Amino acid sequence: FRTLWRRFGFSVLFKAESCRISESEPLIPLAGTSQIQRLSRAPCISLLDQRRRFSTMTEIETNQRDSELFSPPSNVRGMTKLDRAAFKKTVTIPVLKVRKEIVNQLMRSLKRAALQRPGIKRVIEDPEDEESRLVLLDPHKIFTDDSFESAELSILKQLNVSPQICKYNLELTYENFKSEEILRAVLPEGQDVTSGFSRVGHIAHLNLRDHQLPFKHLIGQVMIDKNPGITSAVNKINNIDNTYRNFQMEVLSGEENMMTKVRENGYTYEFDFSKVYWNPRLSTEHSRITELLKPGDVLFDVFAGVGPFAIPVAKKNCTVFANDLNPESHKWLLHNCKLNKVDQKVKVFNLDGKDFLQGPVREELMQQLGPLSKERKHSVHIVMNLPAKAIEFLSVFKLLLDGPPCGIELLPIVHCYSFSKDPNPAKDVQQRAGAVLGISLEACSSIHLVRNVAPNKEMLCITFRIPSAVLYKDQTLTLENQDDPPLKRQKTEKVFSEEKTQIASVT
Repeated sequence: FRTLWRRFGFSVLFKAESCRISESEPLIPLAGTSQIQRLSRAPCISLLDQRRRFSTMTEIETNQRDSELFSPPSNVRGMTKLDRAAFKKTVTIPVLKVRKEIVNQLMRSLKRAALQRPGIKRVIEDPEDEESRLVLLDPHKIFTDDSFESAELSILKQLNVSPQICKYNLELTYENFKSEEILRAVLPEGQDVTSGFSRVGHIAHLNLRDHQLPFKHLIGQVMIDKNPGITSAVNKINNIDNTYRNFQMEVLSGEENMMTKVRENGYTYEFDFSKVYWNPRLSTEHSRITELLKPGDVLFDVFAGVGPFAIPVAKKNCTVFANDLNPESHKWLLHNCKLNKVDQKVKVFNLDGKDFLQGPVREELMQQLGPLSKERKHSVHIVMNLPAKAIEFLSVFKLLLDGPPCGIELLPIVHCYSFSKDPNPAKDVQQRAGAVLGISLEACSSIHLVRNVAPNKEMLCITFRIPSAVLYKDQTLTLENQDDPPLKRQKTEKVFSEEKTQIASVT
């Protein structure tokens, strides 16, 4: 027999025996759309069948509520050239029928239960009644009429809406899948999926692994498609091991324009990404060092790049001497100093790091730490951000200055960066830096963990005052009776392991 179902101000005629979903009729993605009639007013939604278009959902097996429901079709596995049309898929989801005048009020209370997918509206028109709307629900949270939480049931009752849900066919397309879902479906099962990248202005900088290379152009296009503002995707194809710290890159997809602009910690930097070094993952470190300096302090930036240390420090009314060997970095450093209006506070050099330390740095230190230095209250900092080799440059400080040693509190503070693959990276960096200087740094240095670069490879910053016994040629102090006090230390959140030295940051 036929039953007339009247609710929410409209009537729908259907067969009673098709109303309920049994265990033999679970909620699963449909294999095809041959029996589905598409709606003209809701192009991504399809009805089941004209005789069964609104069927109530009361039981859904748990094993049908996993993440596979919103995974792309299996036939995209192994795709190397992006075919967006191949990602079409129809899934069955729960919907709730409501009067259109209460939709806004109701949706504020159904945020948890409502479906949230890229490019999918949570509320659509009801093809049967202009006065009603269909609310799309998350099938991982709403399985039956009893899946609503008490607060949700309360608002439904208050608005005179029945919690009974119906099933509906939703057509998903490429636009409705997330980048990670797309890549996981395309790449071989069990392989790592690249869904993250370093963003440098309009450029997505990836570092693909060997097994991902056959899919590199597809990966690049997906990154552009799924990230607004990204118009170019590049892959690093060699290590940063040359003199100028840049690396070769391959454009995977999009524009070949490498001229870019970035904002970091409130400052603007412009440069050619293919010719200079820039790492957005060091933003926090740039800010940390900047906060250590006070107005009037002096900074020597030995490997300055395009200015991420030098410019923020100069903005604090500090005197900055910034150097980089790469002519392109030197050019953009000058440009960015003007761009951020600190060009009058930064002296820029284009020298080898050793020549910079033995020349401009030595000359300035002789003045800063001379006989009148006791009257000065500012500190002198030296930043050496070249992790692959910076420790080697510490040898330049040995017997660098003439004359009697200055007061201990005026000795330069060095922030030297390094990589370590040692099981105890903090101790490793301390020992290597101390070996170069010819003195133990364990009692007078502080180690800060910057970031994990790769499995079993850490980037660290060792900070210490250069002992006067190391820095000065003429002195009465010796290495044996050096009594420089250790730097103040503080605990950090990260500990490598119980057996490893705790990482500390400078205050």
